[in-house]
Amino acid sequence: MYKITRQFCVLIIAAVTAVSCVTQKQLTYLHDADASKVDSINAKYSPRTEHVIRPGDALTVFVSALDKEAVAPYNLPTVIYAAPGSNQVQTTPMLQYYVVDAAGYIEMPVLGKLQVGGLSRPEAEEEIRKVLSRQVIDPTVRVSVVGAKVSVLGEVNRPSQVSMPSGRMTIFDALAAAGDLTPYGRRDNVLITREVNGKLELARLNLGNADIYTSPYYFLQQNDVVYVSPNKVRAIGSTNSGLWLSVVSTALSAATIIVTVVKK
Repeated sequence: MYKITRQFCVLIIAAVTAVSCVTQKQLTYLHDADASKVDSINAKYSPRTEHVIRPGDALTVFVSALDKEAVAPYNLPTVIYAAPGSNQVQTTPMLQYYVVDAAGYIEMPVLGKLQVGGLSRPEAEEEIRKVLSRQVIDPTVRVSVVGAKVSVLGEVNRPSQVSMPSGRMTIFDALAAAGDLTPYGRRDNVLITREVNGKLELARLNLGNADIYTSPYYFLQQNDVVYVSPNKVRAIGSTNSGLWLSVVSTALSAATIIVTVVKK
């Protein structure tokens, strides 16, 4: 009977240890990546260097040319005035921008509605330049995305909204900006929420698998939400810590008493 009781105690300790420990593999990114996989990854890898403009994006469009007066009507003002009709400018200028509508259009002064949705920044610049060239000699167009960001939530060290100044951001870029995952974050279960054409898309990424490089969600898009799920240790600690500790304490105490009684 003593032998059975001792085995029972060992099983309890092993169970507690198994639940409370996080293995090195669970804390490692791309643990299956090696040189042998590079060729197969590159065969499917689609690099992205530019942000693709989508409905809801806010854009600044600056038009310039040798003739400054000729392009002035095509630029939004970059200042606001103290009152209607006043010549007094407020101390803090405000940059004006265009919001891409649901159909992918922006409406510029003089030029009217222009389709930019689905285009990269350079493509949008070229499209506007072509239209503008009918009215202005040798125009230059500069398009920038304003306020592009993704949200990173869950088991990261700094949950936050992460800006995308260049318009190009990978899942690893976003997690690094949020301070990386905590030891309690599941690297095999990172949820990406994305809106495409008015519909919600959900995808789960395994950061330990090198195939992540070929996922369409590896490169994030503006307004994506990244959620890192907690592992079992965090789930137990945050929701049932009192009950869990009570059960474990009671079980260990019972096992100790039984061993003591049997020894006598």
